Amino acid sequence: MVNLIGTYEAKADAKGRLLLSVALKKQLAPILQEGFVLKRSVFQPCLEMYPMSEWNLMMAKVNKLNRFVKKNNDFIRRFTAGVKVVELDSLGRLLIPKDLQAFAGIEKNVVLASSVNIIEIWDKEHYEKAIDDATVDFADLAEEVMGNVIDSEDEVS
Repeated sequence: MVNLIGTYEAKADAKGRLLLSVALKKQLAPILQEGFVLKRSVFQPCLEMYPMSEWNLMMAKVNKLNRFVKKNNDFIRRFTAGVKVVELDSLGRLLIPKDLQAFAGIEKNVVLASSVNIIEIWDKEHYEKAIDDATVDFADLAEEVMGNVIDSEDEVS
């Protein structure tokens, strides 16, 4: 499993290319040759970049859904809508396709934020607003989501 760390700023050029920071490229180095999958986020106006190995794990889960159940089929269609395979070019730039740029509102200033095993790609203004909006109820959310998690090794929460 891939564990990514950090939040990085970048600038998109007129063609939608982002130059990734050295620190982020260093983390991605072991998996660069695999390529990545870029898709629309389900919950936010941002993009999600999956290392290919992580995408394959996600697709294994999705593939278990019965496609003869309409909700499942609708979910699969929407989840995979606009999905693109992407790679970094020889200069370490990532090209974001125009349709995905439009979805995320990406114009110039971009934030690449690690989200455990994927990277979220945001327009900087949208990212800052999402973080500010989430700050208000983060303590309640943290308690609800993580409050009952017990470490199985030593039974300490």
